[in-house]
Amino acid sequence: MKNNVHKLFIILFSTVAFAQSGHIMQGVGSVNMSMGGASTAQPLDISGALQWNPATISVFDESILKLDVGMFFSSPELNSTVPEFDQNTGQPTGNFFSGTTKDDRDPSMMPAIAFVYGKEDSKHTFGISAFGISGFGVTFPESTTNPINMPQSMGGFGRIESDYILLQIGLTYAYEISDKFSIGLEPTFNYSTLELIPNPTTNPNSAGYPATNKASATGFGGQFGLFFNSGSGIKAGAAYKTKQSFSDFEFENTYLDNSTNTNKFKMDYPAILSFGLGYSKGTIDIALDYRTVFYEDTDGFSTTGWTPTASVAGFGWENISILSAGIQYKGIDKLPLRLGYTYSSNPINDDVVFFNIPATAIIKNAFQLGLSYVTNDQLSFDVVFHYGTSSGKTKGQLLNPMFVSSDNPYGAIPNSEVSYDMTTSLIMAGVSYTFNK
Repeated sequence: MKNNVHKLFIILFSTVAFAQSGHIMQGVGSVNMSMGGASTAQPLDISGALQWNPATISVFDESILKLDVGMFFSSPELNSTVPEFDQNTGQPTGNFFSGTTKDDRDPSMMPAIAFVYGKEDSKHTFGISAFGISGFGVTFPESTTNPINMPQSMGGFGRIESDYILLQIGLTYAYEISDKFSIGLEPTFNYSTLELIPNPTTNPNSAGYPATNKASATGFGGQFGLFFNSGSGIKAGAAYKTKQSFSDFEFENTYLDNSTNTNKFKMDYPAILSFGLGYSKGTIDIALDYRTVFYEDTDGFSTTGWTPTASVAGFGWENISILSAGIQYKGIDKLPLRLGYTYSSNPINDDVVFFNIPATAIIKNAFQLGLSYVTNDQLSFDVVFHYGTSSGKTKGQLLNPMFVSSDNPYGAIPNSEVSYDMTTSLIMAGVSYTFNK
């Protein structure tokens, strides 16, 4: 029975396979997502508060349970171009071989569970959450018309598949120093899984790169927050989520010639610094957040390039900035309406595009439309629709360790190109229940 429950828990949260801002979910739950993820200084629901600023749960004076579930759809495309060479002379012919492969991955389910315990006459508020906060995944089938997806025996990678998820459990505490100022803290416990086909983090053999099993890792970290509510409508907040330090993924690899080996790969979750402003007056709530994600100090992302055994050292991502904005209109009885927008810079520069084919879920602009139906003081239902776009292709050159030199450190193949772009859509619904009103 214990094993069955564990399997059900993993299946439920392993469906969270995509992210928007780098590999980070831009928001959690229907309400927070519909506000573009902005919640550092505008806690409209407990899920957004628990995710982005633990101090803000101090505004909730009841016991509240929040459940959300959504379906996520994406349509990444992978393009590559290589120059053709004369078989006799080995010189370029001036012709090029190009192709495009479309992802054939199924939609993914996205759940979120949160609970807050508060009392009107208490300065202490407590919360617990289980969120899928990060992930990426692609499935590009083997192809004879796209150079990069050609079989490994023909110089390509064959089928390219990845599946990464991160489940985070947070235990949150907030304390009201005064009626205007609160502080909060949240230790976090994490579980992640990663599967790569082929696996570039280990050395190839004569048959190429191997496929892996689905490896898992556990990690821990924390989050700290400050929240100020002027009482006249203006609010401000700041939060810092520490780097989540993980154990190593331990891969069991199987090559195309059926030989095997094992390797380890460490991939932490980056630290995030958030600042927020909020304004509430009458029927209007406005939220604005700015975040910095510190990929350059994170194992798995801070390094890149080929190792001496022709494996890949890491993703090589740069720090990114995220801007989230949302507005809620409450002028219609029992039917709050919300609009949200999220902008994210791209962590992948031109030099390392090739190394990041398994993690193409980079969305530059995202737009959200949401609403709630408030049945009474205890029960409300929420829904959101999201549409995101990478707003252009992420482009670079194909790389090969055989081409590495002092002036070509990544082994870029001359006159080659690899690129990917995508759009995403999400439909999510949620329910919020207040116990002791």
